[in-house]
Amino acid sequence: MKKNNVEIIKADSLVRRRGINVERHLKRVAAYCRVSSDSEDQKNSYESQVRHYKDYISQRSDLELADIYADEGISGTQAGKRQDFQRLITDCMNGEIDYIVTKAIARFARNTLDTLKYVRMLKDMQIGVYFEEENIDTLTMDGELLLTILSSVAQQEVENTSAHVKKGLKMKMQRGELIGFQGCLGYDYDIETKKLSINKEEAIIVRYIFERYLEGIGGKVIARELDELGYKSPRGLDHWNDTTVLGIIKNEKYKGDILMGKTFTVDPISKRRLSNLGEEDKYYIKDNHEAIISKEDFEKAQEIRLRRAGNKKTAANVNGKRE
Repeated sequence: MKKNNVEIIKADSLVRRRGINVERHLKRVAAYCRVSSDSEDQKNSYESQVRHYKDYISQRSDLELADIYADEGISGTQAGKRQDFQRLITDCMNGEIDYIVTKAIARFARNTLDTLKYVRMLKDMQIGVYFEEENIDTLTMDGELLLTILSSVAQQEVENTSAHVKKGLKMKMQRGELIGFQGCLGYDYDIETKKLSINKEEAIIVRYIFERYLEGIGGKVIARELDELGYKSPRGLDHWNDTTVLGIIKNEKYKGDILMGKTFTVDPISKRRLSNLGEEDKYYIKDNHEAIISKEDFEKAQEIRLRRAGNKKTAANVNGKRE
């Protein structure tokens, strides 16, 4: 039988998407990295990674550096909060990027679902992601299988680390160490000693709130008075509301005590937190620091607050029945 003379016309790897300019000879490569949140370390880390990726791409005659995308010390578990990561995805969707290089799966995303979602979305646009440490190219046949396995491992590491951190925090709270202090009007926090001390100027506001509340004045009126007096809210705003006032009334720190474990993390991946209604242990420390309000006045304020809350609940139930 006569053999056919078959000429093989090699596929052109540069023709990546329908409608792309086939005259383009260089792949536009984006590098994605995360850098330290510390300003000096951030500068050094960023410059170091810029040099690394410039050197990496300069060794390839078929590549050109499109841009370097860098987010500051933000957990890979929270893709939605990484602004430059989102900019990278947008640029890819706009046809400005042909290929992405990143150091490791954990730098790209530690959530398996997120990793696969973005990789598959990019793959549909014929945009590959190359993970240097794992030596995975998502455009290869075995790339996704390896990626699925390794990203699952990365996610498990996050969960294990979270469990260890949680255990360590519990041990510290059991020893009476102040954990997760978010600031409190009327107090200054010393990072080194982890102690609270009274801020005299802010303490005036706290005492005013409790005095007026014990006189029978409601939260809305007190908030309006604070606005008129020109006092800044705990967040530094010029406007107060009754929720903020009642939050101060309920805060045990003002009588010198402290309750830790008021909230807990539901999921280490999403970082979602919930109020602790008894699902986790809480830790109460009496006389932890100098009080701004006496225990007697604090308890009187709680009696008033609970009585008013009960009256509101009763009124709501009555109104509900009338309807």
